[in-house]
Amino acid sequence: MLFPTIDFAVFFLVVFTGSWLLRPHKVAWKVFILCASFFFYGYWFSSQDDLPITGLLAFSIVVNWAFGQAVFAAMTPDGERTQRSRRLVRAAVIVDLGVLGYFKYVNFFLDSFTARLTMIGVHLDGPFVNVLLPIGISFFTFQAISYVIDIGRGVWRRPVGLLDFAVYLSFFAHLVAGPIVRASEFIPQLDAGADPRYVPTAEPFMLIFRGLFKKIVISSFMATIADPVFALPQDSSSWQTLWGIYAYAIQIYADFSGYTDIAIGVALLLGIRFPQNFNAPYRALSLQDFWRRWHMTLSRWLRDYLYIPLGGNRGSELFTYRNLFLTMVIGGLWHGAHWTFVIWGVSQGGYLVGERVVKQAWARRGAMGLPPPLVKVLQWVLTFNVVCLSWVFFRARSMGGAFEVLGRLIGDGGSSAMVTPLVIGTVLAMLASQFVPQRIPEAVTTKFARAAPVVQILVLGAGLVLIDALGPEGIAPFIYYQF
Repeated sequence: MLFPTIDFAVFFLVVFTGSWLLRPHKVAWKVFILCASFFFYGYWFSSQDDLPITGLLAFSIVVNWAFGQAVFAAMTPDGERTQRSRRLVRAAVIVDLGVLGYFKYVNFFLDSFTARLTMIGVHLDGPFVNVLLPIGISFFTFQAISYVIDIGRGVWRRPVGLLDFAVYLSFFAHLVAGPIVRASEFIPQLDAGADPRYVPTAEPFMLIFRGLFKKIVISSFMATIADPVFALPQDSSSWQTLWGIYAYAIQIYADFSGYTDIAIGVALLLGIRFPQNFNAPYRALSLQDFWRRWHMTLSRWLRDYLYIPLGGNRGSELFTYRNLFLTMVIGGLWHGAHWTFVIWGVSQGGYLVGERVVKQAWARRGAMGLPPPLVKVLQWVLTFNVVCLSWVFFRARSMGGAFEVLGRLIGDGGSSAMVTPLVIGTVLAMLASQFVPQRIPEAVTTKFARAAPVVQILVLGAGLVLIDALGPEGIAPFIYYQF
């Protein structure tokens, strides 16, 4: 049930109506949203009756809620940790990672193992486990882990009810592709007194429209440039390969940030506000800055629940570099069970460590007489191209394919026919949009909110017609659904 489809429109119309009718009745509203979320999630696998996929989500809810209750009970009356609470937190993390590891990585390790045996002449025949990856398992597992850890850290001063926790973990708007919302950000909103007579529409409608435009128009158009380059790199010239890489950078941004915009807008229409997940990442002047702007909820999760527990920067420089590198490698593996994601994570960790080393050397030597504006331009050019080159490993289906694409950057021959002024103009326009001050879209939203309802309907209707006219036939799944 993709967001930009008739199926979802009908589903959400029913959910939206029921939500605002039941909003004054808190328990009934939570039960309704929980049932709607399970229906939404189960819809993904409706054709696979042998896979009780909603049972996995229910298992995660019950097990992590029970662990949370046990951890809370094991804390001291003052909310301090005990040996028992620490052991329970570790047990919960092991269970969650065990489930995630089985569904996401067992095929990867079995395939890698059999491939290594084949290299030494040992051929294994026979049935192997073929585990189907449940959509969204990485996202709701990370949310569950953060909840249990936060209880163990004393963030929660009272236990969370099972119904509240179930709604938090299963809420359909962020279930399959984030953003990764923490319980402390979500659960207090469940009991907020939303006025059923007033539905704030301007901000969510603008977010949904923007998300649809990014996904259906921009991402789809960029895919027509990037996909041929990655599918048949040998047929592309160095010029077309370069713009194919740039096109994929825009495609994945438009696709994922578009999903996030729609998810935030949908949640707002139901009275729930999600945290921001993107903040003009392609205007970053360093890779560290990029990761503060790209998939911000994942970056914060990795920082708070992986980097800091590893030791963070509470040690020598080499110790800090190790923690930073390991965090990014694990973050790369989180994205997918494939060696290309491992290399992508390695490249990100290596770049971040190298960036810190260079910055320290640069600070000792000074700016070398270069004008500050020129320094910023050079930093931006370097950061953007480093990010784009690393996306090659993220996009490629094999290591050989990734290196073949990179090799074509310095190759000869091939076609450049697809690199049209429209392609170049779209890429440059999307990059320029990253530098638009935030006050401008905020002013547009404010003006839209003040317009008469008839005007709002006409504007949105015209916008949807434009999206339909510019978009392709059919809707491709969001890229991050596979994670």
